[in-house]
Amino acid sequence: MVKILVVEDSKSLNSAIKSLLEEKRFKCTSAFSLQDAKKNLDKEAYDYIILDLHLEDAQGEELVDKINSYKDSKIIVLTSSEDEEIRSKLFVKGILDFLNKKESIEDNINEIVNFINDIEKNKENSILIIDDSTVIQKQLQDILTPRGYKLYSSMTGIEAYQILKKENIDLVILDLELPDIHGLKLLKNIKKNINKNLSVVVLSGNYDAKTYRESLKQGASDFIKKPFLLEEVLLKVEIQVNSIRKDIEINRNVNLLNQYKETVDLTNIVSKADINGNITYVNKKFEEISGYKKEELVGKPHSIVRHPDMGKEFFKDLWKTIKENKKPWVGKLKNKTKKGSTYYVDTVINPILDKNGNIIEFIGIRRDITKKELKKVQLREKYLIKSEEFDEVLRLSEYYEKAMDKSSIIIRVSKDFKIIYVNDNFSKMTGYTKDELVNLHYSKIIHKDNDVINMLRIVDEIKINGLWKGKLKGFHKNGKELHFITTIVPIKDRNDETIEYMAVRNDITKVEELHKELENTQKEIIYKMGEIAETRSKETGNHVKRVAEYSKFLALKAGLDEETAQLLNLASPMHDIGKIGIPDSILNKPGKFTAEEYEHMKEHANIGYNLLNTSDRKIFKAAAIIANEHHEKWDGTGYPRGLKGEEIHVFGRITAICDVFDALAHDRVYKKAWPLEKILKLLKEEKGKHFDPNLINLFFDNLDEFLELKKCFKD
Repeated sequence: MVKILVVEDSKSLNSAIKSLLEEKRFKCTSAFSLQDAKKNLDKEAYDYIILDLHLEDAQGEELVDKINSYKDSKIIVLTSSEDEEIRSKLFVKGILDFLNKKESIEDNINEIVNFINDIEKNKENSILIIDDSTVIQKQLQDILTPRGYKLYSSMTGIEAYQILKKENIDLVILDLELPDIHGLKLLKNIKKNINKNLSVVVLSGNYDAKTYRESLKQGASDFIKKPFLLEEVLLKVEIQVNSIRKDIEINRNVNLLNQYKETVDLTNIVSKADINGNITYVNKKFEEISGYKKEELVGKPHSIVRHPDMGKEFFKDLWKTIKENKKPWVGKLKNKTKKGSTYYVDTVINPILDKNGNIIEFIGIRRDITKKELKKVQLREKYLIKSEEFDEVLRLSEYYEKAMDKSSIIIRVSKDFKIIYVNDNFSKMTGYTKDELVNLHYSKIIHKDNDVINMLRIVDEIKINGLWKGKLKGFHKNGKELHFITTIVPIKDRNDETIEYMAVRNDITKVEELHKELENTQKEIIYKMGEIAETRSKETGNHVKRVAEYSKFLALKAGLDEETAQLLNLASPMHDIGKIGIPDSILNKPGKFTAEEYEHMKEHANIGYNLLNTSDRKIFKAAAIIANEHHEKWDGTGYPRGLKGEEIHVFGRITAICDVFDALAHDRVYKKAWPLEKILKLLKEEKGKHFDPNLINLFFDNLDEFLELKKCFKD
């Protein structure tokens, strides 16, 4: 935690500064005189000193010199004086900045916070000073060193060139009048041979138009005339460094988005269209499923693949959703290929909006469900067959029996669960021969998840309903897990007594494996969506993973079943997805929000809900609830709806505890991580206020397990 010593003789002002800085999560100590300050500095080191220039026992330069004898601290001066001569002298002595007492205390505090944050970032930036004057070298080092930059220096162009080739330099301060080479020639060589994007600030005693023009022409980012004001140098260096950071952040985000695009392109059928619906982009999978080449599709409307069965009314509703309402459309589409065959896709079409809410383009992401839909059609047609004559029914039944035996996996067992018969498909699927299976007790080949007690329950259901249909697990002789859709019917004698059971199975092992893969992919995408929001707010990607694991664990402890707890686990990473709709200026503000900014920030709950609630998927429905309700409070003082107690969905109540616990336990843009004791104290204090008291009790009852989960997902 950053430690600050506030040296100010006004007790009221000192107290106000200390209090406001502590709200920003800094550790502060007050001193009211030079003697007080020295006593504190003798006892411990401080990262920063907020120093009033006029104390009872010392003032001005003398005061700064005495404080400067403690080398570890960085000084920010608090004064009402605007004397430029004093400012220049103190900058040379390493003062970081001046704050004017005439400004509001809140503004000064925000400046301090921003300044400290910038200095912490400066440790990552390196500056090379190229100047043959030892005086200027010292001046620049005196003002830049306290700001945390990594500094390099050179008095010749040749030496500077070698440093630039060897070290990763972010910014160069370049004197044009060097002993071995003119600065402009050196600048040209640097830009051509080392780094064309390197930021360079030129220093020169000549400020004529030609020199200025040539400097910019050769790639200089800025120009400073000698003799210079130290504050001018500091300001221009700060501007260049901030520009470098923004470029790095932009490049990082572009790279991240390109990776997301590549992932989506590899796993989905993707197209883009302009505002009029004309195709502007298709990926390889779109070409493969449609049979068209990209050149045949771009510039055409999507109706080129529309199936005749899809009526105009259907697409009116689709266009109304995406174009008029500007909301995502989710549904199933029946399309036709270039050769005229049918294919089906689960589809999401999303309008992409600019900052003014105008549609830029539409993006469609699809998943091929053709096999599944064609199977539905076949089954529907199959069971519409009717017969009027007995002989015809008998003949058909023989055909059906033969067809079933060839196409399905069949097993018959006695009432005491001994295997009576298996067909060839059963043997082929399981790896057992018929001789190995007949007369074997069925319990020898069932999966551990489907024990004999479960089989007895199935028998009871058959007695009530006349059959049982559902999923069963089995295993191959080699141990591989198998999955089946199974229909079990009783075989009865003429007295209507059950003599055996016949199970007709359809192998869905590949479907289940694909489902598991899709589920894992979906889970990864959900994590990525949560991470996008966290990255925008400069929070860690592992935050969403930890909240997901905490939430599932607490849900199980609260008595929710495994399926519901798993649903919460999958959905909770998107709790803050609405932050993608909040401007960076608010989202990443290190200081305290204004009332207007806070109201804007609170909108992320509704943004997340509106983004997710349009989907029919259970996960996204659950995520919509969490996004909308995890900021509600037990006593009704939360947002966005002021829900109270059990009016708040249990998903929201669970996620609220897990989110706050993890957020406080890790660094954020506006704070350092809290110690565990302080976090636990807050959770206890907010029991029955912010948080569900029963859930808080469960949290503390299982605290050790929570801390173990926290260790598993370190940043």
